[in-house]
Amino acid sequence: MTMKCTMRPRAWLLLLYLLFSGSYLSAQSLASHSPASSSLLNFHQKNQVSLVNFLSDLEKEHQIIFAYDANLVKDKLVILHKGRHRNLDRTLHEALAPLKLTHKKVGDHHYVIQPQQSKKLPEINSAEDNRQASLPSVLPLVGSSSQATLAAVEQTISGKITDGETGDALPGVNVLAKGTSSGTVSDVDGNYRLTVSDDVTTLAFSSIGYLTEDIAINGQTTINVVLMPDIQSLNEVVVVGYGTQKKSDVTGAIGVVDSEELLRAPVTNAIQGLQGRVAGVNVFLNSGSPTSSPRVLIRGLGTINANSSPLYVVDGVVMEDIKFLNPNDIQSMEVLKDASSTAIYGSRGANGVILVTTKRGANTEGITVGYNGFVSVGTLRKKMDLLNAEEWLEVVRTGMENTPKYRPDSNPVFTADDPNLFDENGNPLYDTDWQEEATRTSVSHNHQVSIQQRSEKSTYGVFLNYNRTEGIMLNNYLDRVYGKVAYEGKPKDWFTFGFNLLANVTKENEFDEGGGYQMPRRTMIEMPPIFPVKFPNGTWSNSQMISDPYNLEAMANPVHVLETQDRLRKRTQLFGNAYFIFHLADGLDLRTQFGFDKHDRLFQEYSPTDLINISDPLGRAYQANERMNYWQQETFLNYNKEMGNHRFNGVLGLSWQQRTEEGFGITTEGFADNFFRFNRMQAASQPGAPSSYYEEWALNSYFLRGGYTYMDKYLLTLTGRLDGSSRFGANNKYGFFPSVGLGWILSEEDFLENSSVIDQLKVRSSFGITGNTEIPIYQSLATVSSGTVLINGGRATESYVNRLANPNLEWEKTKMFDAGFNVTLLDYAVSLEFDYYYKLTTDLLLGRPLPQTTGFGSVLDNIGSVSNQGVELMLTTTNFSKDAFQWTTTLNFNYNQNRIEKLGENDEDIFPGPNWVSGSQTILRVGEPLSSFWGYERLGTWGTDEADEAEAVGAVPGEAKRSAEQKIIGNGLPDWTGSLVNNVRYRNFDLSVDLQFVVGADIMQQYYHSTEDRSGIANGLRTILTQGWTPENQNTMVQEIRNQAYAGQNSQVDSHWIADGSYLRGNLITLGYNFSNSMMERLNLRNFRVYASVQNAFVVTADEFQGLDPESTSWLDNQWGQNIFFFQYPRPRSYTLGLNFQF
Repeated sequence: MTMKCTMRPRAWLLLLYLLFSGSYLSAQSLASHSPASSSLLNFHQKNQVSLVNFLSDLEKEHQIIFAYDANLVKDKLVILHKGRHRNLDRTLHEALAPLKLTHKKVGDHHYVIQPQQSKKLPEINSAEDNRQASLPSVLPLVGSSSQATLAAVEQTISGKITDGETGDALPGVNVLAKGTSSGTVSDVDGNYRLTVSDDVTTLAFSSIGYLTEDIAINGQTTINVVLMPDIQSLNEVVVVGYGTQKKSDVTGAIGVVDSEELLRAPVTNAIQGLQGRVAGVNVFLNSGSPTSSPRVLIRGLGTINANSSPLYVVDGVVMEDIKFLNPNDIQSMEVLKDASSTAIYGSRGANGVILVTTKRGANTEGITVGYNGFVSVGTLRKKMDLLNAEEWLEVVRTGMENTPKYRPDSNPVFTADDPNLFDENGNPLYDTDWQEEATRTSVSHNHQVSIQQRSEKSTYGVFLNYNRTEGIMLNNYLDRVYGKVAYEGKPKDWFTFGFNLLANVTKENEFDEGGGYQMPRRTMIEMPPIFPVKFPNGTWSNSQMISDPYNLEAMANPVHVLETQDRLRKRTQLFGNAYFIFHLADGLDLRTQFGFDKHDRLFQEYSPTDLINISDPLGRAYQANERMNYWQQETFLNYNKEMGNHRFNGVLGLSWQQRTEEGFGITTEGFADNFFRFNRMQAASQPGAPSSYYEEWALNSYFLRGGYTYMDKYLLTLTGRLDGSSRFGANNKYGFFPSVGLGWILSEEDFLENSSVIDQLKVRSSFGITGNTEIPIYQSLATVSSGTVLINGGRATESYVNRLANPNLEWEKTKMFDAGFNVTLLDYAVSLEFDYYYKLTTDLLLGRPLPQTTGFGSVLDNIGSVSNQGVELMLTTTNFSKDAFQWTTTLNFNYNQNRIEKLGENDEDIFPGPNWVSGSQTILRVGEPLSSFWGYERLGTWGTDEADEAEAVGAVPGEAKRSAEQKIIGNGLPDWTGSLVNNVRYRNFDLSVDLQFVVGADIMQQYYHSTEDRSGIANGLRTILTQGWTPENQNTMVQEIRNQAYAGQNSQVDSHWIADGSYLRGNLITLGYNFSNSMMERLNLRNFRVYASVQNAFVVTADEFQGLDPESTSWLDNQWGQNIFFFQYPRPRSYTLGLNFQF
């Protein structure tokens, strides 16, 4: 007999598109709906409908699949009754019984429609001939122009389809001959048989909730297929802490990014691929260096002295430094944002949790080999607008001429006589663009090879990756060799075991991004343009190689530093886990797993003897070794059971985690030459004292989660975790972290069943408490320091207490409330996720002042609190979907308001730094957000008619006019962030345009200190010359030109340094082409795609922003210093060509 399986509209449309790239595709626009999708909705006007449409609507409504003989249901009508029962079995019985049909459930989501006298589908005998005789051979598709069987039979293929997770047979799977309208479905035992013409080369296997598989026939008559569950499917499962849940049952706020979305950009850092993909998640790419790490904030910044990064869990194991994880190996990333989803991680969940599932074995039986690679070229997108050689000399000359105004006793004379720098007329011989010289056109490439296999009882995957990423600053690079092996076997029905092991070896020449001294990212801006990179005799230039009395700031030229200084980092990482699963009963599993993360790091640095203001005249070498070992052991029960209208899921377990770290290092100075560099430390004339350290911590935990669903519409989740940490005081070693989540699927209620607008609607809410244990260890203990002192002309050893103990020290706690909804509208053309959240972090770790009689200024204590509240929205629309053209848009929109609620007993202001020029540049104040900038307000410049007023404050006309008191002058945290992604597909082409935006952030342009407020001793911004104060131009914010070497400076942190940090970025534009089936068949490939992309294509910023990029910041490790820019590593514009294929 001929069989047919209908599908939910979204899956049906997707399948048709894949099969017929040029055929008619039902429009899923906002304005239209198909008759099939509206037949039941209009039953008040029409009391009967075709059986085919009736079953189709039930599939969409209940998220199920029907398998049936097409001739069995043809032309049959169902009589509809008002007040139709929501109980599926009763609804089916009332509809089918008059037609002498019945139904049978053959899985969680599959039903077979059959005649009442038939007990089951035809048996599948073991003999091949009997199997072929009893199975359906051709399935005419819904909407096909032909309902006839094939005119000629050339080849017959049969086999069995099973679930890749459980091994169970899969009934109702669509088996389609690609390029034709022929197909069939698998029977109750998962068996199928299909007869097609000999020009058919590929079969497509698809089922709702599973990943589609295309299998080449290649002359085979038996093809057994394993389908893997699609973890992204709305009606299937998502990964949560210590297990999975049906997505419809989830009461928490969870964002999901699959491998396709993650690798939409050619990234080599897993977190970079997350940017703009999940609502409520801000990923700050604080530097353009390939060795830097992005900063991730989930729902705002909620701590001051503790770590603000989320917890990363890879295949169930905590990973400390995820930037070295190969993004090509990631299957999906789940971002847990609210307390209902993060409380299972207790004291480590306050900053959110990112769960990473890596790729495993093949989805089908046999071996699959794949390649994914790209080549990328990076260029400098923007330069700062600096003075050229002639302009800079004019500034030097003018500054000297203005000196007597500021220093009456000084009258320097400008000259340009140095024959190495000037011609006989005083014109500069060189006009060096240091931004151009210190950067390059970088060439990076990435290559991934995967081998995946699956057999009846086991699966494995082998993944190899090589990546070289060059920074656009000279000699800055990252080399990585990466390998991963994954295996899982099921030797018995009651037992499964497996392991994942990855090895990661990296070598970097790291770029120095810390502090404010003369590193290349600063000197490529400040180095005067009158100097060459090298003089004709091959000597490197520096700012002191001038005989004229300019008194320049001492600096080595940036090219010299980049080409000769070593900052090598060599890392080896071993990471993995092994697990054993005992299937104790139906729905009850016991899992025990062991995980580890091991790092060995070698640091090697050498600064040559001729780098002035860095290491001259001695030269400096540094070596250090660090070793980190982390391991965990966890054992837990997983329970999943469905009984009628009741569905239960639960987790109960315990965990042990421990981490140790040790290291030593030494710095030496004074080398006769640069030959040995760091390879002979003993050759130094000034050996340094070696240093070493050892530290460890442990965490043991007990956790549980229980979930209950009633009638597929009422949801409850209860979670709790008890953590004991060695980091905290003796009186507070343990803490309990509970949460509750509620959900209601309104679309399952009777009052919405006839809605022509709402397809699915779920409202949810949660409340819970999580913690932050990520503080430096031993903070609760008193510590003793030792040293030497001089006594009676001799040295003696001393020891002293340098920190008081606090036995009551405990973790910071975050209470979070969340309310949101998920809705799909207009026949699934619109999908919206919305959340409102409020989280209050209490017991912030701050220094509590102590009386002077104690001999200590403060002791670390839990005395502060900060709140974050906001909304987040993810809107996806299908704007057009017809024939071979599809266009979808996704808007990611986040708003967050940060506020300090408490600071100690008296709520006194705290000035945490960074300290520079005029003291702390940020302030912590109750009622204000973190990262509040602290400085003076610049009111303008003093005019000639204000000389007396200026003199009263120690100034003269031409200097900055500032407020008398410091105040909050800006904030570095954004109000609004988000992205807008448009995806267009036409036939084999696909186009993606990704825009990223930030609104409401300020930027402190700290480099104004040395590039505008002072002048003459280094290069600076062109605004010194074009907007600087003169007697003819007094209405300006830019001070008069002066030479700091002779007339001093007037530089304070003030509002003139603050710029609007809002921006719009062309984050990624990608154009791809997927080769046709006929091409792949000739090449014996499963898929073959090529693409070209541009990253960081453009950035639109406010006019007052003078820096290189509004996202990068120079205070990378500072919790309260976001958007304080000193000098930046420029973020490149990258052009990429890539391809991937499988065979």
